[in-house]
Amino acid sequence: MHRVLPTLALGLSVLSLTACPAKAPPTTETRPPPPPPIRVPPGCEANQAGEYRHAENEAFRYHGEDDGGTLTLAVLRARADGGTESPDASSASIVLERTPAGFVGQTRATGFTGSGAPCPVSFPTEVVACDDAGLTLRSVASTSIDEGCQPSRSGPPPVRLQQVLLRNTPDAGT
Repeated sequence: MHRVLPTLALGLSVLSLTACPAKAPPTTETRPPPPPPIRVPPGCEANQAGEYRHAENEAFRYHGEDDGGTLTLAVLRARADGGTESPDASSASIVLERTPAGFVGQTRATGFTGSGAPCPVSFPTEVVACDDAGLTLRSVASTSIDEGCQPSRSGPPPVRLQQVLLRNTPDAGT
C-alpha cells in the first residue's frame, strides 16, 4: 500500500499540472499612430461650397464644392448677359486639400506655348484666409512653358500673388 500512495501522489501532481491552462504571454497591441492634425487657417474648417467672384475682375466666377476634406473650385465663364456658362473639361479648376501642411493644392488650366500649342499647366495654390466674405488664395499667377509643354528654364521665376474670391450672396427674391 505504501507504493500506491507515492504513485497516486505523483499521478495527481502530473494530472494537475497538465490540467492547468498555460499562462498566455502578455499581448502587446500595436496601434498605428494617430494621423497628424489638419492645420488650416481659422474659419477654413467650415464648408466653403458656394458661388464666388474674383474681387478685382468680376468676369472670373467660381463654383465651389466642398466635401469637408477637399474644396474644388470650377472656373466659370461670364456671359455678356451677366450669367455664367457651365465649366467644360478644358476649363480651369482649383483643387485644395485640408492637410497637416495647410489648405493646399493646385490650380489646373490650359497654357499655350510660344507657337500657340495648348498645354496642361498646374500652379501651386494655397488658401491663406477664410471668412464670411470669401476666400483668399495665394497662387503662382503665370508661368513660361517650352514647346514640349514643360516649364521653361529661361522664363522669369514664378511669382505668388494673393487672389481674393468674394462669396456671392443669394438674391433676396430667389
